[in-house]
Amino acid sequence: MEFLLNLPPAISFFLVSAFTTLLGLAGLYFVRKKYPTEVLKDNHEVAAIIFNAFGLFYGVMVAFVVFVTWTGYDEATKNLQLEASEALDIFHSAEAFPEPTNKILRQGLRDYVASVYNDELQMLARDQISLISGGAHSQMAMLFHQVDAQTIPNRELYAETLHCLNNLAEYRRLRIFAGNDTVPPVIWGVMLIGGLFTISYTFFLGMKNVKAQYIISSTLTITISLILLLIYVLDHPFTGASKVSAEPLKEVLDIMQKGETS
Repeated sequence: MEFLLNLPPAISFFLVSAFTTLLGLAGLYFVRKKYPTEVLKDNHEVAAIIFNAFGLFYGVMVAFVVFVTWTGYDEATKNLQLEASEALDIFHSAEAFPEPTNKILRQGLRDYVASVYNDELQMLARDQISLISGGAHSQMAMLFHQVDAQTIPNRELYAETLHCLNNLAEYRRLRIFAGNDTVPPVIWGVMLIGGLFTISYTFFLGMKNVKAQYIISSTLTITISLILLLIYVLDHPFTGASKVSAEPLKEVLDIMQKGETS
């Protein structure tokens, strides 16, 4: 399924909807061929009540999962932006430190942002990163903690810089948490089985106009398939074509590189 994330959204949506629609139409064709319209009409009253109740429960559950995954995707975007902004603030604050401390600290910050942009985001996309794997962040934090506070003229600035460093670590942790799957397999199982049942119910509606029933079943199948694919995409905020933009980190890295050369 991960290959769908790497395709353009329009293509992945088309492939999923086309595949599921073909299966749905095949199921509808089999049912209508085996059961005539008169037989299906006899069960319309009971089937309608069950279908309405089941559709309501399934719709509420799917809506809740969409909300949770979209919130997680939005939080991943915000945390990455805040992480980039915090790193840039520390970079500018370190300029006020005495030499050669300021150059060492600014180089450590530049290495950290470059590591996040070039390495960590790619590892997040493959679920290969953990909180204890932040080599660049650990080295940068060690540099700041080795600074002799007595040599810093502006003690308040140094204290504020350490506070920003703690915020940077927090944003990094939140970014890593957001990169992990938030929808457990059991919920995926319930959504997939529920979607299958919902679509299958439409096969047993004895409509005289068979073409209209094919259209109704197809639209419902496409809608459920696209919603489930949307949840899958939002559940992987750092993977594929719809991943969170790393442009804030790139902009900060460019600013830092220009600051080093100026």
